[in-house]
Amino acid sequence: MRGLVFFFCCLVALASKYHSLNLTLNHRKTYEYKYEGEVKFGSGKPNRAESGVRIQCNIKISGESPQVFILQVSDVTFAELNGITGKSDFSQCPKLSQRIAAQLAKPFKFEHINGHVRQIQAAPDVTETTVNIVRGMLSFFHATVKTSPTVYELEEVGIHGMCQNNYATEINKQTNNMNITQVVDIDHCRIKAAVQNGMAFAVLDKETKQRGESMFSTVQYLYTIQPTEEGGMVKSAYALEQQHFSPFNVKHKKSSNTTKRVKSFIVKQLKSRITDENLCPCLQAIRMIKQLAEDHKNQIKKETTEDTLKVYQLLRMLQDRDLDEMWVELARNNEHRRFFLDMVAEINDDRVLKFLQKRFQAKDVSANEAVQTLLIAMNHLQPRAELVEKAKEIMNMEFIKSNPHLWTAAMFSFGSLVYKYCAYHSPCPQAAVQPLLNLANEGLRNHNETKMFIALRALGNAGHPGSIKTITNFLPGVAANPVDVSCRLQSAAMQALRLTARRDPHNVQEIALKVFLQKSCAPETNMMAIMVMFNTKPSAALVSTLTAHLEREKDIHLASFAYSYLENIARSKTPDNHYLSIYCSLAVKSLAAKFGRLSYNSRSFRMDMFDDDLLMGTSASLNMLGGPTSILPTEIISQQKYFAIGRIMRLMEFGIRSETLKQLIGPSIPGFKGDFSFSDFQAIYNALKNWESLPNDKPIISAYSRLSGQEFFFVNIQKDLLEYIKAAVSPSAPKGTPVWAAIEQLQKGLSWHWTKPLLNIEARLLQATTLGLPVEIAKYYQTVTGITINAKAAINPPQVQHLGDLMNADISLESEGVVGFTKDFWIFHGINTELFQCGSEMKSKAPVELPLKLSAKINVGKRVLELDIPACKNEFELISFRYVKIMIISMYGVGVCVDYDIRRQYFNNEYPLYSIMGFTHAAIRVVPAEATKPVEKIHLEVQCKPASHPLTIRHVYETMRRIAQVFEDFCNVTCASPLPPVVSIKAIAMSGNQNLEGFDVTLYNPSEGDTLKAQMIVSHIGDAANWKMCVDASAQSPANAMISWGAQCKPYKISVMTAAAQSPAPRQTLEAKVEWANVPEEMVNYCSRMERYIPGMALLSGFNQTFESNANQEVSASIVCASSDSIDVTIKLPKYTVFRQAVPLPFSSASFRVENTERNEQA
Repeated sequence: MRGLVFFFCCLVALASKYHSLNLTLNHRKTYEYKYEGEVKFGSGKPNRAESGVRIQCNIKISGESPQVFILQVSDVTFAELNGITGKSDFSQCPKLSQRIAAQLAKPFKFEHINGHVRQIQAAPDVTETTVNIVRGMLSFFHATVKTSPTVYELEEVGIHGMCQNNYATEINKQTNNMNITQVVDIDHCRIKAAVQNGMAFAVLDKETKQRGESMFSTVQYLYTIQPTEEGGMVKSAYALEQQHFSPFNVKHKKSSNTTKRVKSFIVKQLKSRITDENLCPCLQAIRMIKQLAEDHKNQIKKETTEDTLKVYQLLRMLQDRDLDEMWVELARNNEHRRFFLDMVAEINDDRVLKFLQKRFQAKDVSANEAVQTLLIAMNHLQPRAELVEKAKEIMNMEFIKSNPHLWTAAMFSFGSLVYKYCAYHSPCPQAAVQPLLNLANEGLRNHNETKMFIALRALGNAGHPGSIKTITNFLPGVAANPVDVSCRLQSAAMQALRLTARRDPHNVQEIALKVFLQKSCAPETNMMAIMVMFNTKPSAALVSTLTAHLEREKDIHLASFAYSYLENIARSKTPDNHYLSIYCSLAVKSLAAKFGRLSYNSRSFRMDMFDDDLLMGTSASLNMLGGPTSILPTEIISQQKYFAIGRIMRLMEFGIRSETLKQLIGPSIPGFKGDFSFSDFQAIYNALKNWESLPNDKPIISAYSRLSGQEFFFVNIQKDLLEYIKAAVSPSAPKGTPVWAAIEQLQKGLSWHWTKPLLNIEARLLQATTLGLPVEIAKYYQTVTGITINAKAAINPPQVQHLGDLMNADISLESEGVVGFTKDFWIFHGINTELFQCGSEMKSKAPVELPLKLSAKINVGKRVLELDIPACKNEFELISFRYVKIMIISMYGVGVCVDYDIRRQYFNNEYPLYSIMGFTHAAIRVVPAEATKPVEKIHLEVQCKPASHPLTIRHVYETMRRIAQVFEDFCNVTCASPLPPVVSIKAIAMSGNQNLEGFDVTLYNPSEGDTLKAQMIVSHIGDAANWKMCVDASAQSPANAMISWGAQCKPYKISVMTAAAQSPAPRQTLEAKVEWANVPEEMVNYCSRMERYIPGMALLSGFNQTFESNANQEVSASIVCASSDSIDVTIKLPKYTVFRQAVPLPFSSASFRVENTERNEQA
């Protein structure tokens, strides 16, 4: 932003013997000035598109009283810029000039006291945008002038908020005027005149922000003050405000871009720039929703997905009665109804709550529709006190309480609303979260575990510090009057503190430490306490205290989890763990001797990365919490996070908990050895067969899902559900069951379609600037997902009476459909008012589409499956990405765009991702292949035959498991096996009456009862086809595989061997070797070309290289465990050897050691 303002005083005060420089206005005089304000949007680089506006006028200030003055504006002209930097100029806009002049012609009253502008008053019909323009004009009469010292700092309230101001003054000896330079540090204002919404669920992280930001600004004022008897009079003033913004992070707060920006106070909804002014917003919205439903009826039409954003904005312009009219119009059609309910949830204020309240009272929406709409509406509401109160009314409606799933969704989403409300209001009133506290206390009094459990999980979403006292009632060893509750509730109570940890870290740390030390808790609750404690970012002292207690810990499962958790943090590279990783490294060194080799079912795994060039990062963790009562973890929690823009975005989180299932899988079960081989899974499966002995009134397992840290889904799997499923799929199930109903519908023909528009992200930032023109940064990310399926089945013979009869029937299925989605990401940076729009706009579109069309025949009894897939006839994009940046200037609903095409023209070190700016399009297309003869379809046939012993499947599993991640060793073997095949697969290209072309793959079990060997033959089908590939693999130590291929499996041979060895240290070692006797020339040429890149790639990866002669037709590798978290790697090629020591691992190698003896002793 550049604010260029020239002031010329037409009245010159009479000279006197004493002159003051304190900024003042004399109410007995009239001041006239010329004003010019200009704003430009662009990259600031030559030959790039830019847009902007300029306003020029004359202003007159006269006094009403010593402290009250009147501002009048005249001769207003407004001009626009939309072109190329250095080649285009501003052009006049007469109509808009008249419109703005009409607003500014009315007088504005303001107070001016001690050089500062106070209250500004305008006529009732003057828009807020106009008032802000006047505020920008008056900001040049707002300064603190001191004659001594000449350099001073002040924190004062200005147009940007309460900010640090740096002044430097100098007296012009010739004119006796004072020149003042004022610099405002608007990036670090204590109270910033800004409004931000949409980022409440993204944690602001100081350490991440220090690495780089997406925006920074500078503001400088230059004044010339003329001394008079009354005080200093503004002779002229100039202001320059520059705002540097990148859709990505800016490294080290430096940028070569000199984009110029303006911002303002007012929060306004984004106006759609493409509207029909002849229709009212309600009719436009109805028309567009119907059109969207039609466009996406069969498959996602990527060209119109952006229209959903326009519908959202139209809906936000409507009144309550308009929404009721739309419901009457659209509810009768299922497609229109679904689109409307999905989109009305984005109104984000009391109108959507009133609309839903009417629907719930009338009961004209289903529970499923209510759950989906309520979840989105509550999570996207504006964080305002009156909306929190209105949401409380929704929660208490009988319609909500009548359905347990709807009630749970309402509690969770209300907790999310409270969290967002508290993010913008600190301290947050306890009244906001009181309904959830009441629910928890009510459940505690009445011993209602369901109410207690749901209340605790909803309180976890709210993250309100005022809920700590209630939550601790469910934690043993913490509450003053502890209550005996189940382990399930203890775990839920500990998790309920996960978000409060950032808002009240001291209290949460104290509670977490107490729970960790509490031996009466279930082990998984102690482990959960560790996770919550580290959410608070504990100090070095607290980590040291935890370490001291761990050194004396006797629970080996708790110690195993705690040590692995500390080890993960010690290796972390993300900025939020910068200091914490140092503390944890010291802890790990202290505990390594005692716990370094533990490998129990209670462990934590984490992988993370952060790129200092791109200033982006990600992390993924898997936490398994358990104890000595079960061989399997009691809880498993998976979490993902994304780091950018100085914030931490919590992505998806999944959790599963074993409830009564633990009764079936105790500390030991028959046949379980602990190496998680097939026999172990078989033992677990045998134990699970006894599920019918579990109690009826308690869940068997439970699962949840969270997004952005907010739980939105929770389910209990009860015994009655399993019994229902068992009866429904039983071979003896007669006609009339739900499964039979689905089969009968398939026979008649099934057609199903589902579409879901979703506004995933809406984030907006507005803040005050020198000119007062409203400028915003808005980011929108939305998805439209669609699934269309048409299917029909036939059963022969058709006279089946039970599901079991289908086992020997011939079943054919014809299906056609498409699955796809389109993601639109849009960034707008500029002025957005009811008068005009101006700025830069960046759009990206990523559509994904997968057509589904096939014919299938299956006979379960004969173990035969046939698939026919039609050949590709038309080209289509499977995945594509489109990115474009344009400059816009829009007035009265008419848009004019200037596109510019960069196409990788530059790479800026400060903006690393700018290499994609301009216009970018990348796609993966599916196109019809050019064949020597036409192909109608691809026919796949799979046939399984019984092997000579019952361990066929385990044989395959064991073989594949033991040679995983090792190149298969291939050699020439006897291909004509006398044994019957285990599996036969045919892939054939069908070409009408012409001869078949394709491949036959057959898997054999070469040795009776041997589960560690497998044999496979791949044969070419076609005229005079004699090409074959023969594979013989063995998982016996050393594991090896051999292949030969060519005419009758003879010309070409390769072999591979891998084995675990023990080095002298002793240290675990893995050795692998690839040998070849004869390979095709094409393969030799390809490998030779690839070999040239290996030295450079090895050097970039930190490997050393030595030139030495090794075996000519062999490549070998050796991996040695150097420590618990690093390995030594040596790779030998024919002409040289590359090696690297202490290669860091993202996990501890001890994680894979199974200490069976120690495990059994502890069990």
